[in-house]
Amino acid sequence: MKNRKFILLFTLLLSLGIVLAACGSGSNEDNTTGSDDNKDNADNASSEEDYSIAMVTDQGGVDDKSFNQSAWEGIQAWGEENGLSKGSGFNYAQSASQADFMPNITRLVRDEYNLIFGTGFLLKEDIQKAAEQFPDTYFAIVDDVVEAPNALSVTFKEHEGSFLAGVAAANKTKSNKLGFVGGIDSPLITKFEAGFIAGAKSVNPDIEVDVQYAETFDDAAKGKLIASNMYSNDVDVIYHASGGTGNGVFNQAKDIKQNDADREIWVIGVDADQHEEGQIGDHNVTLTSMVKRVDVAVQDVGKMLQAGEFPGGEHLEFGIEEDGISIAETNADAFTEDIKNAVNEWQEKILNGDVEVPQTREELESFLDAL
Repeated sequence: MKNRKFILLFTLLLSLGIVLAACGSGSNEDNTTGSDDNKDNADNASSEEDYSIAMVTDQGGVDDKSFNQSAWEGIQAWGEENGLSKGSGFNYAQSASQADFMPNITRLVRDEYNLIFGTGFLLKEDIQKAAEQFPDTYFAIVDDVVEAPNALSVTFKEHEGSFLAGVAAANKTKSNKLGFVGGIDSPLITKFEAGFIAGAKSVNPDIEVDVQYAETFDDAAKGKLIASNMYSNDVDVIYHASGGTGNGVFNQAKDIKQNDADREIWVIGVDADQHEEGQIGDHNVTLTSMVKRVDVAVQDVGKMLQAGEFPGGEHLEFGIEEDGISIAETNADAFTEDIKNAVNEWQEKILNGDVEVPQTREELESFLDAL
């Protein structure tokens, strides 16, 4: 009888030990993608391994050599810094069209990513909807503003950098004819347009700027056609703010340069330093690039999340003063010391408040009237 009681007691204690061990164990590998328990309130997560980040691209795609790619590089840098890998701690979902936005967001929520970025103003409506529908997930939109306690808005002062791009173009042109190729005609891309024209005409009011919109961010063929028409009409510097469509602008400039090495034509890149996109043999047609440090902003937001300081409901804006906007000086042969000095001079005027760069066409009109 005593032996039976002992065996029963031993069995109960063994069972209890197994249950306690199961409750106390947790897989760090599982935690890199999040869990329902630690996402009920993301503020309660206690270690870096608890966090995972993903992004949904806009139509330009993750390899657009511009905006989306810069954001993805920021997420990769954050992930690698924390010993994570693609698909296990960070990832992205590619969108071919706007119809893909919400399915991609929903899938990443289902995959339990703690923070989901929407890259581009086209995702505004879907990020807003998702933030309301999934209150236990953090969201961030780049290039627009949403309002939700679990969502962050990140924007840039593109007009400031575009103004400096206009200064560089005005100091480089020999025909006094510049081009601007926009993606989708929208308040965001208008900031690029207005700033560029203001900067160029601040240097020389007689400069002409041909403005054309492709109405897409992912059609390189259309970008090439627009650039072909501009270069045929004596434009010698084109600034593009058109994502993957801008690849066609570079292709056209390189085609012309390949056929006529002595002709001076230039492209100003956008978002990332697009110096490599302009390389053709011994020449490079990239004058400079208006660099928007989306990668740095994305990486910083990831660190805020880890520190338990995710600024939900806030709007962060990055400009020249915040080191979120700059002008690339990579092509020293084209971006001469004189151009560099001129750009720095106007940059100081912006920082000192002597120049208020226009952001809309209406503001641009008033700015030009005052020149």
